[in-house]
Amino acid sequence: MLVQQAHGLKDWLKNHDNPSFRRVFHALKAIRACDLPTPKLLNRLIALLYGGMRSILHGATRIFINTPAFKGKLDHYGRGLYLFGGVPLVSGPLNISLGDDCRISGQTTFSARPLSKQPQLIVGSNVDIGWQSTIAVGNKVIIGDNVRIAGRAFLFGYSGHSMDSELRAQGQGDLDCDVGDITLENDVWLGTNVTICPNVTVGQGTVIGTGSVVTKSLPPFVVAVGNPAKIVKHLKQTGGHHA
Repeated sequence: MLVQQAHGLKDWLKNHDNPSFRRVFHALKAIRACDLPTPKLLNRLIALLYGGMRSILHGATRIFINTPAFKGKLDHYGRGLYLFGGVPLVSGPLNISLGDDCRISGQTTFSARPLSKQPQLIVGSNVDIGWQSTIAVGNKVIIGDNVRIAGRAFLFGYSGHSMDSELRAQGQGDLDCDVGDITLENDVWLGTNVTICPNVTVGQGTVIGTGSVVTKSLPPFVVAVGNPAKIVKHLKQTGGHHA
């Protein structure tokens, strides 16, 4: 309400027939745009102080608030958990297990299908889960060691809606036959905006290109891109890792 009144006053002054009122508007506008002529050295000093204080505050918040709050929603977690950018959202009756040295964006969403019995998310060690990614667990999602998941990835083991339009309009959820498990084996890399559909296993060391939709299981050590994702390259395996 106050914001609307302020905008109304601004427009009234700006468009008033009396030049004196219009001068008041321009004077207020000049005050709002005031820029102090501070020297460059002072600007750099303030920038350093601001950056340092912000880093200290963010670090303390992550260590003493965000990480314990997220751990409180986990069934098991290893050492070295690192959150960045907040606390991930956990929705539904989901059992989550994390290995060691996992790095997870605070903008991540983990959800569980309400109708499933004990849905599980099992994450290995040395795993990155990027910004605004969503993992929707129907029954089980398994993420192996050394997996990299870029921003805005979507792993959906369930859709949450019925395939029947009439049932969907009534708010009915999906059927058991529409729900499936997802497995990302060790060393998998998902690019930005990748979608993994139910009943899919991505083999060890496989790389999924940006924006791809994986509808069927993929073998180890390949590069797959597109919608639906198709194999475009085979990778060499050297010492247990792809080249």
